[in-house]
Amino acid sequence: MNNAPRIAVLSLHTSPLVVPGRGDAGGMNVYIRELVSSLAQTGVDATVFVRRWDDETADVVDIEPGFRVVHISAGEPDMSKEALPEIVDDFAAGVRKWLERNPVDALHANYWLSGVAAHQLKHDLGLPLASTFHTLARVKAATGDVEPLNRIRAETEVMACSDVITANSTAEVQQLTSLYKCAPERIRILSPGVDQAFFSPGAQKGARAALGLGDEPVLLFVGRIQPLKGVCVTAEVLAELADDYPDAKLLIVGGASGVDGEGELACLRETIATHGLGERVRIDPPQPHHLLATYYRAADVCLVPSRSESFGLVALEAAACGIPVVAADVGGLRTLVIDGETGFRVAERSSTLYADAVRRILGDPALAAEMRTKSVASASGYTWASMAVKLKALLLELIEKPELVGQMDAQAELKSKRRVLRGRAEKKLAACSLAQ
Repeated sequence: MNNAPRIAVLSLHTSPLVVPGRGDAGGMNVYIRELVSSLAQTGVDATVFVRRWDDETADVVDIEPGFRVVHISAGEPDMSKEALPEIVDDFAAGVRKWLERNPVDALHANYWLSGVAAHQLKHDLGLPLASTFHTLARVKAATGDVEPLNRIRAETEVMACSDVITANSTAEVQQLTSLYKCAPERIRILSPGVDQAFFSPGAQKGARAALGLGDEPVLLFVGRIQPLKGVCVTAEVLAELADDYPDAKLLIVGGASGVDGEGELACLRETIATHGLGERVRIDPPQPHHLLATYYRAADVCLVPSRSESFGLVALEAAACGIPVVAADVGGLRTLVIDGETGFRVAERSSTLYADAVRRILGDPALAAEMRTKSVASASGYTWASMAVKLKALLLELIEKPELVGQMDAQAELKSKRRVLRGRAEKKLAACSLAQ
């Protein structure tokens, strides 16, 4: 291909222009912004399509050469994430209208809602499709988060239609193959990166001075306040440490997110009040992404007690700043946190177990120093530039070998027919059972 490949990146429900930690904005915002920026620097021309989320932002926002964000009107700007399945068709129609005037060579869908829209566009426009799911309904359901059945069905259909599926970690590959029966040869691991120009070791004393903190032990939580992320666990951990570290503080950076966000925030405040932690817990609102480095550098330990994480950018950013991480033993965190070397992984969502791990770090300066060194070394292998190079190569392979797209279409059509026939057989069997 002589010209720069042109890619349509679909991110229906969240925009790279929004500050992470607010509303539904989180690691996926960072992922798209950093990845697309790096793709542009490799010569890819990328247009990110997002649903219009306010009335003020321009229809097209040029970020840098080869990277623009296009806002598609679909439903009211302030629609809840739970209502977005209703407007997927409108979003797809808006993207199609744009692409008919501004053709692209391939589609990259992010999250299942974008995948449903991209599924339509792939067939309408004859384009290859790479899909990244970020989170999976079956995984979340298995850990206690209720997910609608239509999401599971949609994910399965999008996976069958996609020419390639990118996974963040080996754990996600296992989830895709075991829970969704995806063929391993159609999955590629493309681990996200960290901007090491911003996220790197720095003087803890200076970072604490900037944030108005003293010399006391500091625990850090960064992320959206919702049940999945487990922020209430972090307050309970602080309470568990009261006898050993009565002056320790918990710094929380984030805002309420999703339908349960306000309830989780109320739970957090209740936990703080119950244990008398009011003077020892500080909740800061979501921060511009690059400013988070100061928070990481100020901390002694970063806590990530999520019920599920396909990757875990917070854990990677903390490691890049040389901060040991105590995290849940789930998903991509199993790859990012090397147990006993860069932090500890905790098998259960138990504040006591998390507190035990924190004590080991705070009580052993030599271990903490060693973990800091190993964390930085481990994080150095994750860069957005290397991910962009791999994704560009993958997309070029699909673009330059259109016969692969046809093969995937045929396989998806065959699977769809089989599902229909199986469904009819099950209905007949059920009818026979009722008759008997």
